[in-house]
Amino acid sequence: MKVCLDTCVLYPTVMREVLLGVAAQGLFEPIWSERILGEWSRAAAKLGPAGQVQADAEIAMVTARWPRAKVTPQAGLLDRLWLPDANDVHVLAAAIAGHADVIITVNAKDFPRNILAEEGLSRSDPDAFLVGLHASAPDAVARAVALVHEEANRRSGEVWDLRKLMKKARLPRLGKALTADGRDYSQNNRAPV
Repeated sequence: MKVCLDTCVLYPTVMREVLLGVAAQGLFEPIWSERILGEWSRAAAKLGPAGQVQADAEIAMVTARWPRAKVTPQAGLLDRLWLPDANDVHVLAAAIAGHADVIITVNAKDFPRNILAEEGLSRSDPDAFLVGLHASAPDAVARAVALVHEEANRRSGEVWDLRKLMKKARLPRLGKALTADGRDYSQNNRAPV
């Protein structure tokens, strides 16, 4: 399955790392455009010069890890498309150019389902998308999240409760699904193998 990741799900670090960690487990193939990555960099620049430097380094790592993820819409494609927010048309164009099945975004109102359906696409918010993947491949999703959890603990110098980390990352249903099985990921930071 090919998934177009909107800027709003790439910019937040934990959300991005969970999504791309799940992609690394082979559960989907991510795609994006140069413009989507550029929006990520510009959003980080609002935090100051260090924010943009960090984002640009993260973008370089992400593009190196997924060299086939970057797509370029054909000339004229943007001109024939319409969305309620004209600034999001490029995301739809990237999804079409990359033959995506779904757009992952937190901006549901900007991507009406009927318009996406005309292009053979659907949309999902990241939490619902990841919960769905967890239902079909729980161990793979748990492994990806465990690595992100471990890194969050390492970078912050404290031990995060998994559900609190997922809630902060706007993935509360995923956090609940991961802890509903009775395994304590917050103490051992390891998913079952």
